[in-house]
Amino acid sequence: MSRVGKKLITIPENVEVKIKEGVCIAKGPKGELKQEIHPRINIVQEDSALKVNIDSTKDKFGRSLWGTVGSLISNMIIGVTEGFEKKLELRGVGYKVSLSGNKLVLNVGHSHPVEYNLPEGITAQVDKNIIAISGIDKQLVGEVSAQIRSIRKPEPYKGKGIRYVDEIIRRKVGKAVKASE
Repeated sequence: MSRVGKKLITIPENVEVKIKEGVCIAKGPKGELKQEIHPRINIVQEDSALKVNIDSTKDKFGRSLWGTVGSLISNMIIGVTEGFEKKLELRGVGYKVSLSGNKLVLNVGHSHPVEYNLPEGITAQVDKNIIAISGIDKQLVGEVSAQIRSIRKPEPYKGKGIRYVDEIIRRKVGKAVKASE
């Protein structure tokens, strides 16, 4: 049985949730999000809470979706009220980033500056070597952060590259020079 699926999802006062035709729609102060719901999952709205149910507890696929759908709906509600943010850090000599319109321009050791177009619904703020990616869709914020990080992943010898602010890079020891006798 899913512990996450059993939990009631509380709906704040400033959020409106509608469930119709297999789609859950959440509207809040920051925007609107939609999520398709699998037909094996039932969502029941009780006053200011949502309850996620499955047709049968013997259905293995339905049980596997139960907690996932609960988490997705919970993330939608958090997204339309508070939003999500991920921070990336550039480390390396001469590495810099600038924001021009809806484009991030990254100078990270390539022979040319790399331009990354931000998708709709995502905003970025640049403060020296820190990039703050924010938006209401948790999946999209995570995907954009991962794509930006993949432009220049942190390398294990000097730690240069683009990393998450709270990420720990395991460092390797470089080549040892043999002492001459």
